[in-house]
Amino acid sequence: MTPHRKNHPRNAAAAALVLALVPLTAAGPAGAAPTAPASSYEMYQLEDAISLLVEADEDRTGYTPAAFPHWNAGQDPGDLCDTGREVLLTEAVEAPDTSANCTLSGGRWHSYYDNQSTSSLRDLTVLHAVPLVEAWGSGARNWTAERREAYANDQGANGSLNVVLTRTARERGDQNINQWHPPADSALCRYAKDWVATKLRWGLTVDKNENEALKFLADNDPCESFWVIYRPAPA
Repeated sequence: MTPHRKNHPRNAAAAALVLALVPLTAAGPAGAAPTAPASSYEMYQLEDAISLLVEADEDRTGYTPAAFPHWNAGQDPGDLCDTGREVLLTEAVEAPDTSANCTLSGGRWHSYYDNQSTSSLRDLTVLHAVPLVEAWGSGARNWTAERREAYANDQGANGSLNVVLTRTARERGDQNINQWHPPADSALCRYAKDWVATKLRWGLTVDKNENEALKFLADNDPCESFWVIYRPAPA
C-alpha cells in the first residue's frame, strides 16, 4: 500500500498560534511514513485524510443513548468482560488483577487527553473518540440498530475507544471538535487524528465548522506529521 502525501506552503501566522498550544510531536525520521498494519488499511497524512471527509449539515434530532447499545459482551464473551472492561485491560500500562465476573483491581492507566496516569479505576471512563450523539447527527441515525451497536463497541480500530479521566469525559460531553479539545496540549493532534480516523472508518460526515477546525489543525506544523491509518468498518 502506498501512503498518500501532499505538500504545500503553510500559513505561518496560524502555525505560530498552534505551536503555542501543542509541542511538535516527532513521528520518526523527517518525511518518513509509518508502516500500515495490513494492506486492507488506508493511510493518509492528516490533511489529506480530512479532504476525504464529506461535508454535510448535522442533524442530532431524535438521538437517545439507547440507540447505541453499550457495553455489550465484547470481543470475547467467554472472558465475562464487557467492552468497557476489555478496553481497560487492553489499555492498561500496568495490568490489573482480574477475578470472577471480570472484577478488576490494581493496575495503572494513562489518559492521553490529560497526560496523566492513575491507578484509580473510579477516576476513569472509557470514552468514544467521536461522541455517540455526534455519530448520530453525522449519519448513524440512518443505520440499523446492529450497526450502531457495532460502532458503540468498536475495538477494531486503535483510537475508537480511549481510557480517559472521568472529569475530562464529563467536560467533553457531546461537544464537537470545533467546540472542545483535550486539556493536555500534547493530545490535540492525536485527538484530531482519532476523530478523523473514526469518521472515515464509519463513513460519517462532518459539518462546516467541524471541517474548518480540522483543516486549521492539519494545516500547521504540530499536526502535519501525523498520519491517519484506518480500515473501513465491516458492512
